[in-house]
Amino acid sequence: MKKYLLSIALLVAGVIGAKAQVSVGAKAGITFSKINTDELKESSVTGYQVGGFARFGSDWFLQPELYLGSSGGKFESDDNRYSGKVRFTTLNIPVLVGKSFGQEDLNFHLAAGPIYSAILSDSRSFGDNVNEAFRNYKSSTLGFQAGGGVDIGNITVDLRYEGGLSKVSNYFDQRQSLWALSVGFKFL
Repeated sequence: MKKYLLSIALLVAGVIGAKAQVSVGAKAGITFSKINTDELKESSVTGYQVGGFARFGSDWFLQPELYLGSSGGKFESDDNRYSGKVRFTTLNIPVLVGKSFGQEDLNFHLAAGPIYSAILSDSRSFGDNVNEAFRNYKSSTLGFQAGGGVDIGNITVDLRYEGGLSKVSNYFDQRQSLWALSVGFKFL
């Protein structure tokens, strides 16, 4: 227990000591997602994301985020007998490690890291021939994000790719992937 308290104390001291290197902000953006499957053709759906982030550090940084998003996908079989569309509302928690290049008021950055997504709700529309395989979705997934962006003063713009490390459903090896374009504003 003492080790945990010491670790937390060192972390708090580090954050307080690096106060000038901490920024907090809000972000919103658009997503283009799809659910990749083994045996079906898939296409993307457009969604959103809105939430907040904190950035610790300047040259190298740690950026945890928390945002609400929507994602999903469309699919159909090669013979057009099976089709459907699924849309998820998710609570997403990525933790990114990044590197900045440039000046304080104008810099480019690259970042990557894991993401945990909790599926809060889903809406499904299926053709008559779709079986139970597309009705059993998991309540959460793990994935990764990688991308880059630019900071201009207090405004930050990011383009990221997100891939699924875990399946959203065990049937047809369904994994979600998406592209996200977001704009944020740093308050601190």
